[in-house]
Amino acid sequence: MLGSVALGGIAATLRASRGVAAKRDIAAVVARLGVSGEFVVPVGDDCAAIPDGDAFLLLAIEGFMNEFVAGDPWFAGWCGVMVNVSDIAAMGGRAIAVVDAVWAASEADAEPVLTGMREASRAFGVPVVGGHTNTRTDRGQLSVAILGRAKRLLSSFDAKPGDRLVAAIDLRGRYRESFANWEAATNAPAARLRGDLEVLPAIAEDALAFAAKDISQGGIVGTAMMLAECSGVGIEMDVDAIPTPDGVGRERWLKTFPSFGFLLSVSRGLVGDVLALFGARDIHGAKIGSVKEGHEVALVSQEKRAVLRDFSRERLLGLSLVPESAA
Repeated sequence: MLGSVALGGIAATLRASRGVAAKRDIAAVVARLGVSGEFVVPVGDDCAAIPDGDAFLLLAIEGFMNEFVAGDPWFAGWCGVMVNVSDIAAMGGRAIAVVDAVWAASEADAEPVLTGMREASRAFGVPVVGGHTNTRTDRGQLSVAILGRAKRLLSSFDAKPGDRLVAAIDLRGRYRESFANWEAATNAPAARLRGDLEVLPAIAEDALAFAAKDISQGGIVGTAMMLAECSGVGIEMDVDAIPTPDGVGRERWLKTFPSFGFLLSVSRGLVGDVLALFGARDIHGAKIGSVKEGHEVALVSQEKRAVLRDFSRERLLGLSLVPESAA
């Protein structure tokens, strides 16, 4: 349990975090490109969803911070596959293949990035089928795109008031210093990694949930903000209920990017079924909050409450259908 001063301090720190601030940059880019999201889901979801017969093709891309690629190039290559596969799973899909774009000063500099990508490709069972390479640049850079397929979609735009917010996180890991990455995948058996991801399409296909989002660079809090804004709802999160590894501080954990982490908006009567699926995989799942009418995302602890963002006043992605205040 946190006091009101401590809860307010955590909320203020999270609002100002780099991971949350980076999400705000999306709005200007979307406006400049004139992206309209004319397919099944609007822009702002984990993947673009394109109708394909009785299923959907899923298309996504991730770019990586230059300092991350420079500081931990092998893990950056691994993450190029891992985080894209997570985006596909978050929408109820299964990954098909990835392509990459790698820049480096030499072939030797590119080697650890490519090795990490190859080893993740084998572990997750998702082939690298092409891309672009330049080994005569002044710095290392990496971007990876993915194609997947879903029979039924989970979407960032379908959280409903009255739903319960469920977090599912693999706590069997450790921090990959000095970044905010909770690394729980590189030493895991390949069969376990693939089986864990299979839970998400199973949830979608059995209609146990309709809204989900993978916990990204913005951490649990930033991801909840994006889910709320896209769905035009409010969310309250109980910080005392969030699955947290032993010995990890609460404030740091709320900003962490886990190897396997998802938020789902689940009807009250189906929460037990969803938690059971994750529990069967030794994934820590918990009901951590509620989806509400309104536009506020807030942290709660017992009787204390601290607002993280009020979308009627200030957007994050700039993609919501909720009108901004004229004030």
